[in-house]
Amino acid sequence: MDKMLCVIVFGILAVANMMQDATAQTVHVVGDTMSWIVPSNGAAAYTNWAAGKTFSVGDILVFNFMTGRHDVLQVEKKSFDGCNSQNAIGSAIMTGPANMTLNSTGEHYYICTFGMHCLNGQKLAITVSNSTATPGANPTTPVVRQPEACAPTPSAAGPSNFVPGGRAPPPTPSSSTTVLASFVISLTTIALASLL
Repeated sequence: MDKMLCVIVFGILAVANMMQDATAQTVHVVGDTMSWIVPSNGAAAYTNWAAGKTFSVGDILVFNFMTGRHDVLQVEKKSFDGCNSQNAIGSAIMTGPANMTLNSTGEHYYICTFGMHCLNGQKLAITVSNSTATPGANPTTPVVRQPEACAPTPSAAGPSNFVPGGRAPPPTPSSSTTVLASFVISLTTIALASLL
């Protein structure tokens, strides 16, 4: 009887472990291979990047940029529209790459505060949905805005084509390996428990 109870307990732990891994967050590399730069086609670059993505609480945004050339600051909509840091949410992250975890639902706005970078399109607006959506339900589509008040204007220095380290950022990590490892560990635990 004790052996059966041990197997049941370990089985429950294994299932709970697999369920945790199945709900792992998504890592979004902002701009993908373009990185976090002043885009040549203005804010449309980040609008287009975000348009096909769903952002949920717990997801991570990775802003790849070179320290000293760019930064990232979360701001309120008014500052996003005006490309200023007057209504900042927290402090600017000056060291790249920068990881930001999405901890709340709603609209999130990010800008670069260097020179005319925001005015030239280095800004991102996304809508974050709740991560506990019902499987199969229609998830909230991100709403990305490019206000006319911040339409891109030519920069004296021209757009930056910098890619950190001279190469594209690594691909977005997958949770498949973690899920497989958890499954193997869970099965091993069950097998060992049955031998007790």
